[in-house]
Amino acid sequence: LQDMAQMKVVENVRPTLEEENLGPAREAIQDFFLTQVMSHSPGYDKLLNWTPIPVMPTPAAVGDMIQTHADLTGKQILCADIGGATTDVFSVFKDKEGNAVFNRTVSANFGMSYSVANVMIEAGAAQIGRWLPFELKENEVRDRLRNKMIRPTSSPQTLDDLWLEQAVCREALCLSLEHHRALAVGLSGKQQQRGIADIFSQESNRYELVDMMRLELVIGSGGVLSHAPDRLSSALMMLDGFRLEGVTEIAVDSIFMMPHLGVFASVHPEAAGEIFLHDCLVPICHSVVPVWKKKKKKAGVLARVEFDGKSVGSVSYGEVVHVDWEAGKKGDLQVQPVGSSIDVGAGPGKVLRMEIQTAEQGFLFDGRNRPIEFGESIPSQIAQQRKIWDNLR
Repeated sequence: LQDMAQMKVVENVRPTLEEENLGPAREAIQDFFLTQVMSHSPGYDKLLNWTPIPVMPTPAAVGDMIQTHADLTGKQILCADIGGATTDVFSVFKDKEGNAVFNRTVSANFGMSYSVANVMIEAGAAQIGRWLPFELKENEVRDRLRNKMIRPTSSPQTLDDLWLEQAVCREALCLSLEHHRALAVGLSGKQQQRGIADIFSQESNRYELVDMMRLELVIGSGGVLSHAPDRLSSALMMLDGFRLEGVTEIAVDSIFMMPHLGVFASVHPEAAGEIFLHDCLVPICHSVVPVWKKKKKKAGVLARVEFDGKSVGSVSYGEVVHVDWEAGKKGDLQVQPVGSSIDVGAGPGKVLRMEIQTAEQGFLFDGRNRPIEFGESIPSQIAQQRKIWDNLR
């Protein structure tokens, strides 16, 4: 094959049926990307002469930073870097044996400008329109997003345009996470009997690693999240787009710094870690999202929240509410579900207790269940979104 293509032999990606070893293949693909794609970029040869360390692709650099932070804190983390053409999703979750497993996926057709029409085609104009606090016909949604695609470097000029862009962000995050969850899987158990038909099927011993109820920290990066007019808007996009459950800390990359810190960490890991914690990572709030499986709607209070023995408030059915709280306080958070079928992260009907440090915007309470329940008519959907925005002011 060397006469036909560039080739590199690496370790087996599946040494055994119960084990995956993706690292060497991922590094080889990264090397091919740099030599075959990036080498054609203007100025790339000059850049190689300027730097004494290897050039690193953006997803690899962000992934290294996420892995480093997960190793230091022991947290289970989900991160999305949403760009104009692609959306990269990174996760660190523990498998059934308690080992932290890192996964990285690139959704090459879901972005906010060059690929915005792909998000519209995949999600549908009606799905995007559900997030808008004003009426916009489906053909208008399509026209506006096509205009964005042919003018990819333009920024929203009106509040309506901003809301539409943020609605697209929610669907892009959702689609990218679905793609990521399909690939981020663990392996467990041995198949005792396998026939020829089973050789290429791993369904019997594969399980999803990404469990939103176990997620402790979600990080948003990319222009639409890092440069939103206010931090609560970024938090709401991640709350909606990722369909967060239980209690999750929501943070954002302050000025799209993670790729640079990932490269810097290869030279000075301690300094990169300090900058990441104090200048890059901006904790916005903690989301509290009770979920239940019963189809019957539950009116009224779903859960009560306390922090260090003081009442924070209640999560009510169908409402999204912002509760301001003093930032930087370490203490015990207690979430008490109201009902035996409601799960807040400790199991149906069980009280969740955990130690947290409060973020700059306090708490976001979400009582819309999962999947998120929308109004049946367009006017009811608009009223629902308007109420959410009013509650965040």
